[in-house]
Amino acid sequence: MAFRLSHLSFALSLVALALAGVAIYRNTYEAMMDKGSLLQNVAPIFGSLESGVASILTLNNRGRNSDKYLRQQQTPEACVFSAVRGVVDSAIDAETRMGASLIRLHFHDCFVDGCDGGILLDDIPGSFTGEQTSPPNNNSARGYEVIAQAKQSVKDTCPNISVSCADILAIAARDSIAKLGGQTYNVALGRSDARTANFTGALTQLPAPFDNLTVQIQKFSDKNFTVREMVALAGAHTVGFARCVTVCTSANVNPAAQLQCNCSAMLTDSNLQQLDTTPGVFDKVYYDNLNNNQGIMFSDQVLTGNTTTAAVVTTYSNDVNVFLGDFAAAMIKMGNLPPSAGAQLEIRDVCSRVNPTSVASM
Repeated sequence: MAFRLSHLSFALSLVALALAGVAIYRNTYEAMMDKGSLLQNVAPIFGSLESGVASILTLNNRGRNSDKYLRQQQTPEACVFSAVRGVVDSAIDAETRMGASLIRLHFHDCFVDGCDGGILLDDIPGSFTGEQTSPPNNNSARGYEVIAQAKQSVKDTCPNISVSCADILAIAARDSIAKLGGQTYNVALGRSDARTANFTGALTQLPAPFDNLTVQIQKFSDKNFTVREMVALAGAHTVGFARCVTVCTSANVNPAAQLQCNCSAMLTDSNLQQLDTTPGVFDKVYYDNLNNNQGIMFSDQVLTGNTTTAAVVTTYSNDVNVFLGDFAAAMIKMGNLPPSAGAQLEIRDVCSRVNPTSVASM
């Protein structure tokens, strides 16, 4: 209490001093009303002092509303980042697995025709089939509701700021990585949302769990990624889970992997297999597991079957900081993959559907 009274007394003293200063300059101002040139010099000082007093009084009156005031003073970009991060942090606090799901959602968006928010578009029976029901995503990709909440949070918290759903996907992935212990990085805003999606593209462009190393290298090369960047991005499997229905398909799984799934039992979509031994922490254990022939997916373990890729796996296993830095750089590059040439673009008001009237090329 004494501490608060002391601060109140100090604030009132500042106000009194400022008011005294105003009085002095007001008297000077009135005495010099007929001194044209001098008046021009004094008036700005007088105005700035009045503003200073108003600022002190306003700050004093804000009191407990200071947090809201500070949010209002943020740059547009900072407001957007804060609004998205709050939703992402809450979602991961409620379910750690959601962090990995949001990273994967961004990857699955960008790898199909660029970062255009296409994966977020809901199917419309009889008229539109998007990417959500394509085999790599159907009953697998998740986190759509978190992106919708983040979009609404931006609209509520940062009015009059136009941010695409593709941007929100990129921010959510970055914040998930940081929340789970990975290295943060800068996300540039300015992406646009496509007015369509690519069901077939999701099936053909995304890396599959049964892809051999040659196929994986080609798919990443098609997106202008080096082999080292491919191995770094594969490290996203250091967090999260796969469905047992996926790993219990022989073509998808490393036969030497020790599975939690009971593949002889009746499986449901709720049965899960962790992708490394620390699925809730963004670390290098994925690469440690690969070096011990315990990568879960076939496409993971084959990274040790080639001299070049095996050397990168060992590098990351030996130094987590090298991995985290390379991964962050590769995510920035992936997040900048452009939409397909000629795509109709807009900034969607609702991420799951196109705008009634296109806001093209915003």
